[in-house]
Amino acid sequence: MRTVFGKNPVMEVLRSDKKIEKIYCLERKNKSVTDQDLIDLAIEKSVSVIEVSKNKLDALSNDGNHQGLVAIVEDYTYYALDDVLEKARQKSKGPFLVILDGITDVHNFGAIIRSCECAGVDGIIIPERRSAQINDTVAKTSAGALEYIPIIRVVNINATIDDLKNKGFWIYGADMNGDKAYYSEKYDGSVALVIGGEGKGISRLTREKCDTIVEIPMYGRINSLNASCAATILIYEVIRQRG
Repeated sequence: MRTVFGKNPVMEVLRSDKKIEKIYCLERKNKSVTDQDLIDLAIEKSVSVIEVSKNKLDALSNDGNHQGLVAIVEDYTYYALDDVLEKARQKSKGPFLVILDGITDVHNFGAIIRSCECAGVDGIIIPERRSAQINDTVAKTSAGALEYIPIIRVVNINATIDDLKNKGFWIYGADMNGDKAYYSEKYDGSVALVIGGEGKGISRLTREKCDTIVEIPMYGRINSLNASCAATILIYEVIRQRG
């Protein structure tokens, strides 16, 4: 089981089809309307709601910003790539995947999940090693988006890219020293966008496997963006072009 804390993440896990063991809420006589709506939904779904002290909530969330709510939820189940692609191909447009190559900061990971879900990305691919994994901080940072977007965990990113190419994907890598500006490329068909890790960017072997490397032009004195900010800009350019 895993913990999900914060008002939005707990509400979204309630709205999803995830199995919830119980919800802990802060003991108080006058709950806000938002809290009461959440508790009413929990009762409607036959989920136990237990009032506890703030110290108990602090302990359950490892002193995270729980906002008075912590849910105990079934472990996250990673998706299979072929299952995600099968569902994506039922849409009128080609599949759109985001590949994270070495994102280790859980807050960046959670923020990217949130952007991907808001933009309707079909799935996110992460490696099993040297990468942030799903935990309670990722769930909190994603603001509940984790419950709706498929995360695919693979043994080897480069082998997965080869597999995607065989399936007709065009692979776009994002790097500060790209071949062209991101907005001058055309993102049609089946698209996979590779976002590199904080500081090091895309690994050399992964970069070599990309069909095109795009960059976000920098005009200030700082020459790079936070990984999640850069990912959001690129994701929405793909979505803009695809209508």
